[in-house]
Amino acid sequence: MESGIRVLLLTAGLAALSTLSGCATVRSWFHHRPASTDAANQPAPDESEQPSVIEPQVARRTVKVAKIRSSNIELGAEYGALSIEDFGTHPVYGFTAAYHITEDFFFQGEWGRATAGRTSYEVLSGNVALLTQAERRFTYYDLSLGYNFLPGEAFIGRGVAMTSAFYLLGGIGGTDFGGDTKFTVNFGAGYRVVPRDWLAVHVTVQDHIFQSDVIGITKLTNNLEARIGTTVFF
Repeated sequence: MESGIRVLLLTAGLAALSTLSGCATVRSWFHHRPASTDAANQPAPDESEQPSVIEPQVARRTVKVAKIRSSNIELGAEYGALSIEDFGTHPVYGFTAAYHITEDFFFQGEWGRATAGRTSYEVLSGNVALLTQAERRFTYYDLSLGYNFLPGEAFIGRGVAMTSAFYLLGGIGGTDFGGDTKFTVNFGAGYRVVPRDWLAVHVTVQDHIFQSDVIGITKLTNNLEARIGTTVFF
């Protein structure tokens, strides 16, 4: 009889637990199925269904690369004053041509002409003339190597800036003077301002050195020149 009462109480307790809302574990005992059976019943995933890749719709535009105009050749004319040793200072004019190898180095060719005056000896001696009029013509021509050692900008007011550079010159050439042609060494410096991309203004000082025996003794003469000019780039 006691065994029957125990079975009855166990059955009643299980029934009461199954009716409670929080006892999900107990309810699952009655509805339990093997995990292998659930996995077998599920459909296999379709491997062909992949997430789509977003293709950006970008409008392509045509890009035109600008052509940079390269101007390496420079031609121009200059005017100034030339101090011919023993013959005074006189006006000089000439022409220049330059080829810019790089931004720093360039070759420059020059041709210039001036007319020498009378020496102090000729002035004091009256009618004595050491040279004829043709022999007093001072003509030089040389080829120099230039170096832009201080490139920069020149400003006019607050709104105008121009490319500029200090440069050095050195070269060799010849000088026709006194009825003879003398081997000449020249060196100097200059300042260049470029107000437009095709135009430049130069201020140059040079010394033309050669041996001369015009006044009766052979000596090394220094002939200083200062000039201003304009050149055009091609």
